[in-house]
Amino acid sequence: MREAGILLPLSSLPSNHGIGDMGSYSFELIDLLKAGGFRIWQILPINPLGYGNSPYQPYSSFAGDEIYISLDELYKDGLFTNKPPEFQKYSKSVDYENVRKFKEIYLKEAFLKFTEDTDYKEFIKQEWVYLYAVFLTLKKKNELRCWNEWDKEQKEWIKSREFDVSLYEEEIRYEMFVQYIFYKQWMKIRTYANQNGIRIMGDIPFYVGIDSLDVWANQECFLLGADGKPTFVAGVPPDYFSVTGQRWGNPIYDWDYLKKQNYQFWLDRIAYSSKLFDIIRIDHFRAFDTYWKIPATCETAVEGEWLEAPGYDVFDLIVKKYPEVEIVAEDLGDLREEVHVLKNHYGLKGMKIVQFTFDPNENNNNFEDIENMVIYTGSHDNQTISGWYLSQDEKTQNEIRKSLMKSGYDDTIISKRFVRLTLDSIAEMAILPLQDLINLGDEARINTPGTLGSPNWEWKLDSFNEFKEEIGNLKECIIASRR
Repeated sequence: MREAGILLPLSSLPSNHGIGDMGSYSFELIDLLKAGGFRIWQILPINPLGYGNSPYQPYSSFAGDEIYISLDELYKDGLFTNKPPEFQKYSKSVDYENVRKFKEIYLKEAFLKFTEDTDYKEFIKQEWVYLYAVFLTLKKKNELRCWNEWDKEQKEWIKSREFDVSLYEEEIRYEMFVQYIFYKQWMKIRTYANQNGIRIMGDIPFYVGIDSLDVWANQECFLLGADGKPTFVAGVPPDYFSVTGQRWGNPIYDWDYLKKQNYQFWLDRIAYSSKLFDIIRIDHFRAFDTYWKIPATCETAVEGEWLEAPGYDVFDLIVKKYPEVEIVAEDLGDLREEVHVLKNHYGLKGMKIVQFTFDPNENNNNFEDIENMVIYTGSHDNQTISGWYLSQDEKTQNEIRKSLMKSGYDDTIISKRFVRLTLDSIAEMAILPLQDLINLGDEARINTPGTLGSPNWEWKLDSFNEFKEEIGNLKECIIASRR
């Protein structure tokens, strides 16, 4: 069945409190998607945000970031005496630092009113919950420094349990409460989405950040020195876009050790993500085939080397243990053929970005699409389709318009032409960033790879008004495309 969906990070939803959250706007979005004939809502990782507020450097693969907790939902649950006031409701960008400070005040108030129930006691039986609570508590006690810079007794608690963390019992209980509330609110959204015929696509980064519970609790799974710092780091080599490549800094997996453990680290990540999401997108899938290994002493990615990864061994186990899990492989870029062979061996859907493949001098009705694929106008790492078009020179813009017109796409607004082109693809899934559905420019770009800090990850909607105005037209386009 061919389906249409949108790409919209949770953080980018309208909100009463400065950042998209798991409150009423999430449910309203699901209602709008249903009304428009969409069947998929793709989001970015919702784990605790790491360096630069990037969702791809999370503190944990299992925990959620409390910044997404809805204060309004907590008020409905009776955990506040007074309803929290609105905060940066109409802002068009997220002020992470101040939103976090604002929400923390109310989360701590809710914690004091919270009574542990059966569901809570069942939730905290999961091993990661207590470990994450200890990790984050110690991190806060150490001014948010990375775990490998803590005092020895705290750094080694994860192995020895000798440091007395009961000193911080109240703080640890607070962190467990926050994770329970996050999970409870998220599952309410997922259930509502599924009841309304909407599936949610989540996102797993291939690598985890050094500053994470994942690495602190599983140090043997990574190539680390005795000091807990990476000996090799991840990235990609120099290419047309970057003469020095990209040095991401994530620790590299010790695949030999992982093999001895039957790749349990990866199986656990897939298992937990499948609880939260209907579809799982794996970022940087190509590293299951070959990965770029950079000595940690190198300041750029130039001196790395390609090494083969045990992709078939890992996926044999994933498919055997979790045959029902639907996985989308992010396979963008200049890849060797073996990456596609690996993906196709397991019947995984790959990805295609119209911005990367559209050639105004070719017949672009199908542009080498296949059915087992997800097609996008753009992703979170691209310009919006309108921004991309406007960045072309006048000659190219004319050629683009003529090519689209020739194929029958004659809408006045260029982004609408690309939306229809994408929907008409034979690909089973067509995912459209919400920015492209309402013709926003590069002011609404989510992220620019290779850059850090503002304005990355900050864009948000101040309302759904523009989207509501387009719903009728979008439904017609989806029906016309037979999705």
